[in-house]
Amino acid sequence: MPISDQTIRLREGEELDAQAVDACLKAHLPSLSGSLAIEQFPGGASNLTYLLAYPDRELVLRRPPFGHKARSAHDMAREYRILDKLSRHFPYCPRPVLLCTDESIIGAQFYVMERLRGVILRKDIPAALDLGPAQTRELCLSFVDRLVELHQVDYRACGLEDLGRPGGYVRRQVEGWSERYANALTPDVPTWERVIAWLREKLPEDSGRASLIHNDYRLDNVILDPAAPTRISGVLDWELATLGDPLMDLGNCLAYWVEATDPAPVQLTRRQPSNAPGMLTRAEMVAYYAERSGIAVANFDFYYVQGLFRLAGIVQQIYYRFYHGQTRDPRFAQFAAMNALLEQMSLRVLDRSTL
Repeated sequence: MPISDQTIRLREGEELDAQAVDACLKAHLPSLSGSLAIEQFPGGASNLTYLLAYPDRELVLRRPPFGHKARSAHDMAREYRILDKLSRHFPYCPRPVLLCTDESIIGAQFYVMERLRGVILRKDIPAALDLGPAQTRELCLSFVDRLVELHQVDYRACGLEDLGRPGGYVRRQVEGWSERYANALTPDVPTWERVIAWLREKLPEDSGRASLIHNDYRLDNVILDPAAPTRISGVLDWELATLGDPLMDLGNCLAYWVEATDPAPVQLTRRQPSNAPGMLTRAEMVAYYAERSGIAVANFDFYYVQGLFRLAGIVQQIYYRFYHGQTRDPRFAQFAAMNALLEQMSLRVLDRSTL
């Protein structure tokens, strides 16, 4: 049974013009030869990812989603630039090889990178990995270690000091996601008014910390070494990376982290094996991050709730496209219910918070 990440046939409505892609690649990468086969990677609900397979080389293509796109989102040139500069300082990035800004090729800008082979975890840990609780805990610690390592990268040495504005980052995130959520609102989802008011009231002082942050750090965005599956050998999906407060990055990460003891409705939102025996709890993740990074974390409720609200905003932007018929992906039909559940999870934190 293969344990490396497997591709699927192209989803309806997300096909690429293989002949046009092949001609573009061979014009810029003359070492390519032979016929091109295109398949799709199953993960991801935002930018779309495809395998470009030649007889002697495999590449990966990233393009924006079809349909409505939030303003300034899905910037292929920005994502390419991040990988190009960061891959020299953070060895877990895939190496980009081509940026195409000619939208006539596939109807959008895209970029191409080398394929990183390995295991990508989806909902559950494959039985073939044979990870016991101790090994699963080691994997989880490695997952946090990579995030700490990213936050310690000297972004100035990378030439990425203009990637974002760290000052006032937390406030801008609260206000920005409030605006984006309102712009993507549909009549069948909650308004999040109480949570937004709480976030504005509890907004922490600007810490002055500035790090390169991934902004979508999840188990299904990292690659495990097939020969040593507790070791993370790659980190994917850099479209949301920016400069900001590292605790916001950790809060975003834990918004996806469903524990084994979470209530049954919350379990329905799980998309990664964070509930597996040996995985750390959210509280343990925060404590281990603080230990490894040297950043004191007094009360994490604000960052976790902001992470849940931001996740709801991402879910709602995607659901907006589905609601208006701009994508046919059946995965998105349940996103309104997921949005409502994320609000309930946030409200439970508010009700017990000591902030």
